[in-house]
Formats: sequence, structure tokens, C-alpha cells
Amino acid sequence: MSMARNHQKISVIIPVFNEEDAISLVIEDIPKTLVDEIIVVDNGSTDNTARTAQKAGAQVVREELRGYGAACLRGIASVNNPDIIVFLDGDYSDYPDEMESLIAPILRGEADLVIGSRIAHPDGSKALLPQAYWGNRVTTWLIKIIYHHRFTDLGPFRAICFSALKKLGMQDKNYGWTVEMQVKAVKRGLTIVEVPVNYRTRVGKSKVTGTLSGTIKAGAKILYTVFSLW
Repeated sequence: MSMARNHQKISVIIPVFNEEDAISLVIEDIPKTLVDEIIVVDNGSTDNTARTAQKAGAQVVREELRGYGAACLRGIASVNNPDIIVFLDGDYSDYPDEMESLIAPILRGEADLVIGSRIAHPDGSKALLPQAYWGNRVTTWLIKIIYHHRFTDLGPFRAICFSALKKLGMQDKNYGWTVEMQVKAVKRGLTIVEVPVNYRTRVGKSKVTGTLSGTIKAGAKILYTVFSLW
């Protein structure tokens, strides 16, 4: 790949909880000529997710404290001094083979943070559950009103310069992680770009938007995070 060896070291972090049916598909689709390490953070899985990820070629670390943000923080603590970190879900809803277009703005020196926007892709947004779609719409609208930056999505598929990430001082341990990163990036004056990414129905049932309680908890925490950082 033309961009792969731009002397930029790239680490991929994949937080997972009980994704044994999906994780090998995710790892297999990551462009291996592009990345230097793949770290799967097992967030207390009770199935064979960790073993499956290891067999597929990933480095597996474990985070016992349950929560998306906690798993991402564990992944960050485990990387080997990369230039760029890519965050990717382990449920095969994202398209890992689109990673090159995701990191391209950073490699060109045009961005510090790149959000993979499912909403900006005409096919990607169709796979979002209604509660996820409208949750995104409301949250991004609030961010525009309060912080004067227009996002279209809070998508988990994203890339960020490691040096910029360290300046954000990420803290959220669960549902507020993605919005915390985006709001803090705006407040710190990072250069932010969105690129359209495709999206498909995940393998298995979502632990968050797949349940009423998960949807309510996630929505409440995301809104709390938007206002608390104000």
C-alpha cells in the first residue's frame, strides 16, 4: 500500500466483550501491511474471545473493570509508542479494510483526529439502529450548539495522533468515551476531519443499543459528558 510505509507507526486497539464469533473476522480484515500492532482488550469476556483473538494474530490484554472507556484506556497503556492509534469495534460492524482512508488525512498532515462517520456514508447509516441514529443526531446537535463544531457522528471507528491523544487526558470509563474525545479535541484546538465509512449489522446482539437499559444508560452518560465538559 502506498501509504503504509510512511514511517508512521500505527497501533490498532479493539475493545471486546464476548465477541468470539466476530473478532477473528475483524482481525483478518485489518490491512496487515498498514499496521504495526493489533491490541485486543478483553473486557472480562466469559467466552473464547481472548483465545480466538490470539489465534488470529492479535496481542491480547485484559481489563477487568467493565466499560468501553476502561478497555480503551487499557489499550492505550499497552501500545508500543505508536504515531497513530486506530480504535475499532470488535463486533464486525465496521469495515477494517477502510482503515487506509481513515488514517490518510493524518498521514498527509491534514488532521490530528479522524472520525469515521457512518452518517456521512449513504449505506453506512442504514445499518444503525434507530436509537443509535437519533442518539447521534441529538448529541452532535448539542455539541454544535455548545462547542460550535459540527460533527455528524460519534462513531467508534476513528484514528488519532498519539501525541494529540496524550494531550486530551482521557478519563471516561464507559459510554462517554467517544464524545469525551471529540469534545476535548474541539476544546484543545485539534484539527478534526470526518471521513465516510460503511457500516453493517453487527455479529450478535449489541450489549448497549440492543437493550433498553443499555440504551438509557448510554444516552444519559453521553449527555452528561457533553454538559460536564462545558
